[in-house]
Amino acid sequence: MEKPLTQHIDLARGALSLADYEKVGGYQGLRMALRMEPAQVQEEVKKSTLRGRGGAGFPTGVKWSVVPRGEQARHPTYFIINADEMEPGTMKDRLLLEGNPHQLLEGAILGAYAIQADIVYLF
Repeated sequence: MEKPLTQHIDLARGALSLADYEKVGGYQGLRMALRMEPAQVQEEVKKSTLRGRGGAGFPTGVKWSVVPRGEQARHPTYFIINADEMEPGTMKDRLLLEGNPHQLLEGAILGAYAIQADIVYLF
């Protein structure tokens, strides 16, 4: 069994290369998701019980499922990634952004696809 991607981060070495990220299973989830309908992706994320990294730990799939899609959606639709480190001294977001940027990109593309976003912003 592969180690979780976060265990492969070595900040002294620098960010994972694309090849290294793919060796540990990177972008496989995205490839699977792009063969599904956006609503199916939302359901899979709900089943996974993935939660946000904020203090409330809100279920990600539930959050995505309330975003209007199709004819009900206003355009442009935005997918916003909050990487602001307002919590003093935690630097949890910085470690992910610098150590494994492909994981952030994969998640951004997957999430934007799931809610049918037109634009992604990283804050």
